[in-house]
Amino acid sequence: MLSLLRSRKSQIMLEFQFWPTHPPASKGGLYELRSYMLKSGTLLEWEQNWRIGVECRKHHEVPMGAWFSQLGDLNQVHHLWQYPDLQVRKEVRESAWSENGWPETVLNTVPLIQKMSSRIMLPMSFSSLK
Repeated sequence: MLSLLRSRKSQIMLEFQFWPTHPPASKGGLYELRSYMLKSGTLLEWEQNWRIGVECRKHHEVPMGAWFSQLGDLNQVHHLWQYPDLQVRKEVRESAWSENGWPETVLNTVPLIQKMSSRIMLPMSFSSLK
């Protein structure tokens, strides 16, 4: 296994109070981990906007959790979502645009972001999430 390891990174994360971590709604499906490197000094502004944004998204899906970095690479935010499949992910994300507050959340937070990534993850055969 060590021969497959190229690098490793660690972060200590804290949960956002307004976005408590929830277990998966059901087993299976796929998970999306969205990660953002924010510009220095913008975390509180990001949080204020996402307090509104996550309420908009709750009408369409249950967010699993969101965290911000305390140690390691700073100014990072991660949030996790679960979907049955990629088609449902697409439909849910498109429907969020009709919610009051969601377009404003995106408009206000995009300028705060330096870098963004999205990972689609599938539970392994031995996972308790399968």
